[in-house]
Amino acid sequence: MNAAMKSIGLTLPGFVILSGLALSVADGSGWVGVVLALVATGLGWFVIRGLARHFSGAGWARLSAPIILGLLILVVWEVTVRAMQVPFVILPPPSAIAVKMSTSLPILWGDFVQTFVKGALTGYILGCGAAFLTAVAIDRSPFLQRGLLPVGNFVAALPIIGTAPILVMWFGFDWQSKAAVVVVMVFFPMLVNVVAGLQETTAMQRDLMHTYAASYRQTLFKLRLPAAMPFIFNGLKISSTLALIGAIVAEFFGSPIIGMGFRISTSVGQLALDMVWAEIVVAAIVGSAFYGILALIEKGVTFWHPSQRG
Repeated sequence: MNAAMKSIGLTLPGFVILSGLALSVADGSGWVGVVLALVATGLGWFVIRGLARHFSGAGWARLSAPIILGLLILVVWEVTVRAMQVPFVILPPPSAIAVKMSTSLPILWGDFVQTFVKGALTGYILGCGAAFLTAVAIDRSPFLQRGLLPVGNFVAALPIIGTAPILVMWFGFDWQSKAAVVVVMVFFPMLVNVVAGLQETTAMQRDLMHTYAASYRQTLFKLRLPAAMPFIFNGLKISSTLALIGAIVAEFFGSPIIGMGFRISTSVGQLALDMVWAEIVVAAIVGSAFYGILALIEKGVTFWHPSQRG
């Protein structure tokens, strides 16, 4: 491990120096800047491999590896666009996107509140909550299991491109229609996962609760719901990504003059690609943070599960 640490310590400064050199000579340098960026990428990749192979159990290694990989992508992107003089309307460099984000914070914040807080998060809570209650009802009634699951599968197969305009016409152009689209998108994935989780317990475990004269409610809360938690969080994490996507896509079909989807569609028409990418970056950060929060909660709740141990 000492040899690996030494090799990483020698390679990391080279990666930083070559990255800075590539960025400094990038403007109009053609393939020279691209070659420097690729060499820096090779050194950075060596650092990532060393961290992953020799320090996989260390928390700082798990954090530094994706950071270095992200820097690699940004350096190659920046240098390639500037060195090859790619037109701005085709692909702006990361530096231009960062400048646009810093000068458009009030607009980005208003779009975030409209799309995520009002539309995506509201629809996510309503859709996941309704799916959970429906799953408990299905588990209680075999008739509902045979009747509702096929209908839910049919609804989940409906294309959002077709359902979003209808829901916008039904619920209006404000955030309520976006929340309705999100409810439709997240309901079935959450429903399937909760139903599968409630069936996770074995017959021996249920018979044991029966011998203790436990009621259905006691069996549900003390045995079946704890056993279903990994499935429930799996549905919550899948739905977290679908919620933001659904809210943004729904705004393409009608919204007030605010929101991520509205801003992306209008900025594309104006060839303001830096604003489009700024909205994409905000959406990616918000979606990743939302998913990460759910993953942290899952780790604390399902600490007993094999997937959370070691």
